Amino acid sequence: MESSKNYFHLHLISDSTGETLIAAGRAAAAQFQSYQALEHVYPLIRNRKQVGQVLEAIDAKPGIVLYTIVERELASLIDQRCREMGVPSVSVLDPVIDLFQTYLGSPSRRRSGAQHVMDADYFARIDALNFTMDHDDGQMPADFDDADVVLLGISRTSKTPTSIYLANRGIRTANIPIIAGVPLPERLMQATKPLVVCLIATVDRISQVRQHRILGTAKGFHGDDYIDRAVIAEELKYARALCARNGWPIIDVTRRSIEETAAAIVALRPRLR
Repeated sequence: MESSKNYFHLHLISDSTGETLIAAGRAAAAQFQSYQALEHVYPLIRNRKQVGQVLEAIDAKPGIVLYTIVERELASLIDQRCREMGVPSVSVLDPVIDLFQTYLGSPSRRRSGAQHVMDADYFARIDALNFTMDHDDGQMPADFDDADVVLLGISRTSKTPTSIYLANRGIRTANIPIIAGVPLPERLMQATKPLVVCLIATVDRISQVRQHRILGTAKGFHGDDYIDRAVIAEELKYARALCARNGWPIIDVTRRSIEETAAAIVALRPRLR
């Protein structure tokens, strides 16, 4: 039985999308397992009126305040009002920016949303996402050699979400299901450019995920073999043998998040960093 958790309010204020702040807040909150953060996210906060509305919300539900506001006047206003309300506030970016300024000997430009400019990297990510969606579940095998990464795996090993996560980093990713008795596309066997990686998990984990999958299928679908542990064990045995023959690395995703799986894949191919 999971012990009961204590709840606290976590206010996240950003002058951009808030993605950086949300990640930082959740990473910190995850270190306190007996507490659960109630997140209040305020993106695109860029003027005094908006800040005032946010501060009213904080006053109504006091808690920890984290912010990424590059406009000094607005940041100072948040700090001042939080002190008056008696709630802790921290600028997540300021210590990092100060470190950069000290090392580089140059002041920052302090532009809101500077990491989201539509430059060449941005369009590379869009291209990677389009490629990845077009090549989900073994589709469009003719141009597998244009992929940076090809993910293999039996059903329910997180191939698609991992592919999309990699694509968001600008990595063109295709994924192909491994099905016993069904040969992989010949174009994959001929490809020389992509890193080919196989994702696996424990029999129990795959069976559990597949059971949840069946609950959402149409009435009348039984899928006994689909969740049978003996059948899954044979599928995994076939996948391992296939990878051994071709020298493809294997990553066990049983206890990995999508982010951790993606990091392990990138580490296998330094040029993808």
